[in-house]
Amino acid sequence: MLALTATFLYALLTDRVMLMHQPEDMVDLLCEPFPGASWYLPSDFPIQGLEWQNTNSQNSYGYLVEKNLINTDPKAPPSSLPSSLYVHLMNDMRDNHLHVRFFCDDDQLVISKINWVLLRTNQYIIPGLFIIPKYAEELEQMFPSKETVFHHLGRYLLHPSNTVWGMIMRYQNSYLTKSKEIIGIQVRNYSYWAPISAENAYEQVVRCTQQESLILPSVNLDQYQTSPLKSTKSTSKTVLLVSLSREVYERLYDLYYEHPTTTGEMISVYQPSHEEKQKFYNKFHNYKAMAEIWLLSFSDVLVTTAVSTFGYVSYSLAGIKPWYLHIAILDRNITNHPCRRALSLDPCYHTPPHFNCKTGGKADPRNIVPHVRQCDDYTHDPAIKLYD
Repeated sequence: MLALTATFLYALLTDRVMLMHQPEDMVDLLCEPFPGASWYLPSDFPIQGLEWQNTNSQNSYGYLVEKNLINTDPKAPPSSLPSSLYVHLMNDMRDNHLHVRFFCDDDQLVISKINWVLLRTNQYIIPGLFIIPKYAEELEQMFPSKETVFHHLGRYLLHPSNTVWGMIMRYQNSYLTKSKEIIGIQVRNYSYWAPISAENAYEQVVRCTQQESLILPSVNLDQYQTSPLKSTKSTSKTVLLVSLSREVYERLYDLYYEHPTTTGEMISVYQPSHEEKQKFYNKFHNYKAMAEIWLLSFSDVLVTTAVSTFGYVSYSLAGIKPWYLHIAILDRNITNHPCRRALSLDPCYHTPPHFNCKTGGKADPRNIVPHVRQCDDYTHDPAIKLYD
């Protein structure tokens, strides 16, 4: 969803039509933008094997530039250029891969003359577009508020299909509509590079929501619920917890089910699904993920896990700056400060180019324009996002 929205903005900036290669797990996930038309590439599209393209593909921009097989003169006539071009902007892009020249002014003048740009990315490259001088004036006019880029584009473009919207509305009407305030909590466990136990994840959520942010009331652990609340001061808050695992939900549910709150508030806790692990290329798994992203976007307050693209989409669609649950491997202060409030509404571009277009050497993308700075949730490596 982040990559699709970024590609859509690039198409707008370059007066192109955006078409999308349709993998099996995206069938019936999103609505088509226009009735009677499709944004998916037809099966007889003349350029085949798109899913196998990579940074070393011989029709890729980096390869053609490295081997001097393309005229990179900005004044080059279109007839001297190929009819199609592959651009690799995946998370494995490195600064010595000349695909990074995609973010250079002169190279954009060349690429603009090529009919078909086959762009592959799994990144939110929009902050990178903002550092290209060629597009600065138009982007300024389109987005006076820089950190609302995904909020506006995502809500315009990413409409759930009827199948997914039905799932969203059924859950919303069954569990969330009667609540005076919805607290969305998204818990992500990076099991490969930043694992966290269910016990520690639960404790972090409680410390963040009860102590750091005061989103949820604390409870009297030495007392148990004995009767329904009758206080006129009682208000109802609903916690929508989204996670692949069930453990944090069960602990939080038991906490508010068994013990009275210190404020007299009634807290309900729900979790739509618990798939246990991410199931790649499974469309039914993706239906649930899309539904839960949108359900989180209906929240009044959001707590999301740092660096999570799932969380990025949820809070950006909502238009809410979330509280980030810190990741221990990235933040040593997690014990004292389990979470912090986000400083910007827009998502983070995790792997931007660190490339000087004029010298060919390294450059810090955080120092090019004032509204593109270091991500507030991912400080381990230079990563960028948009700020007002």
